[in-house]
Amino acid sequence: MINFAKKINMFSQGQLIFAALFVVVFIAVITFSYLKDKKIHAVFYKKSYIILLFFFLFIAILFAIKTFLKD
Repeated sequence: MINFAKKINMFSQGQLIFAALFVVVFIAVITFSYLKDKKIHAVFYKKSYIILLFFFLFIAILFAIKTFLKD
């Protein structure tokens, strides 16, 4: 008989602690870097949302072509 109630731990406690600390420190560093460069981004990337809009439009056009040319 197979015991399905047995719990198998994939990671050790040390690995889980390291992962949690890594995520917290990574998010803190990314946030600090963004806040530090916020003024520069406002100057050099004023209309960057337009590029994102064209990217999504391009993906939508590719999807439409694929859908309409399907056998």
